[in-house]
Amino acid sequence: MDENLGEEPGDEVTTLLCHETDLQDGQMKEVAVEKHKVLVVRTQGRYSAIGSRCTHYNAPLVKGALLGNKVRCPFHGACFNVTTGDIEEYPGLDCLPAYKVKVEDGNVYISFNRKTLKVSRRVKEMSSREPEVNHTTLLIGGGPAALLCAETLRQNFYKGRIVMVTKDVLPPFDKVKLSKGLNLDSSKILLRSEDFLKQYGIEVWTQKEVVSVEPTEKVVSLSGGTTQPYDQLLVSTGCRARPLGCPGQHLEGVHLLETYQDSMAIHHSCHGRRAVIVGASFIGMEVASHLSNKAASVVVVGNTEYPFENSLGPKIGEMAMKMFEENNVQFYMKDRVVEIRGEEGKFMKTNVADIYGAGDVTSFPLSIRGYQRVNIGHWQMAQAHGRAAALNMLNKPTEINSVPFFWTVLLGKSIRYAGYGEGYTEIIFKGKVEEGKFLAFYIKAEVVVAAASLMFDPAVARIAELMSTGQVITKTQAQSDDLSWLNL
Repeated sequence: MDENLGEEPGDEVTTLLCHETDLQDGQMKEVAVEKHKVLVVRTQGRYSAIGSRCTHYNAPLVKGALLGNKVRCPFHGACFNVTTGDIEEYPGLDCLPAYKVKVEDGNVYISFNRKTLKVSRRVKEMSSREPEVNHTTLLIGGGPAALLCAETLRQNFYKGRIVMVTKDVLPPFDKVKLSKGLNLDSSKILLRSEDFLKQYGIEVWTQKEVVSVEPTEKVVSLSGGTTQPYDQLLVSTGCRARPLGCPGQHLEGVHLLETYQDSMAIHHSCHGRRAVIVGASFIGMEVASHLSNKAASVVVVGNTEYPFENSLGPKIGEMAMKMFEENNVQFYMKDRVVEIRGEEGKFMKTNVADIYGAGDVTSFPLSIRGYQRVNIGHWQMAQAHGRAAALNMLNKPTEINSVPFFWTVLLGKSIRYAGYGEGYTEIIFKGKVEEGKFLAFYIKAEVVVAAASLMFDPAVARIAELMSTGQVITKTQAQSDDLSWLNL
């Protein structure tokens, strides 16, 4: 569109965006504005325009799910307010730019500043530390829960001291990428730059570990022998990979994947050599995917009949297994390693006052499963935990109501999953798993408790959005050939 109405003061430009009749309520489309794409949305009779790409991994939001005033990313489930551009569900950190829109004489116009039009994301307004404020929030752990907690505190103009303690060598980084890439430039996976953290007064102590907490005295002891007092404390240490517990587990060349250094060590030690991966769920299979064209051979050992069987079911697991076998990955399933031989809470509160929990270390009541207490090791859930913990620290009661959403990338293909399928009794498929294009509904007690898909976007994003609004998806709906209720 290039019908220009002229420049207004402050380098603001107004130009024709589309015609009022181009969209009906509940529709959206991408429009190029001076070679930059914006997402145009019509909802409840009103037009709005925001950035077109998800701030997580730049997915096109026009392919996502629009429900009410929210658009959900088709890839990984992040949600954005279509009026303000604010991020309202994770994963991701940043908001989208929002533009002024007006309707006149049947035409829709957009106003923007040429200097900022190319900016694809924005950070919410945040405060920094004020030294005279004598209050300290201590965050144990350097993952997404801790970072979201810190940023949410600053977004709510908390001006006390924030200290994040992590045993990692890096400040908060995108740990999800470790199993998918292994050989990554550390500077490319940082969630926030050192300058950003300094600007907003977020102290990050790397290579330090909290060894004890004294809640009565409100002080923690660190591995170096020092102590640190706190006023409020978040425990978000994540989970640890489970050692094999068999003879030989400490031999050279045996690795757990927990840290950035682990990922680099695995990549370099396996390059051109024989690799054995113990574990046939998401992390293990992603590592197998990465090594399939780098190691001399790749073997996966799993204790179920098929990969992902406990989470995605046997049919999808069988499809994945065949796909990997076609890429020279060998499987030993329903088996285990016995020896290695070588040449050698609702508001994230704990039961202790002013101590909160977040991330993989935490079990919490899941709203979409009737507040069943669960432990879910998802990146997106950890971010939601961190935000909720921060708001509750600020006496802004906030429950966790997020819908679990995760994804895995295998040999360039993405399986997406939303919900909580533990204990499912039946899987209903749309499409054909063997052809690599399907939508799977996981059924328990006659309702859909989770869904997974491959090449079926934005179905899982739409299902997540329906779950988030409290809608019950019945087995009858899943069985029907008519999926119009998904608006695909």
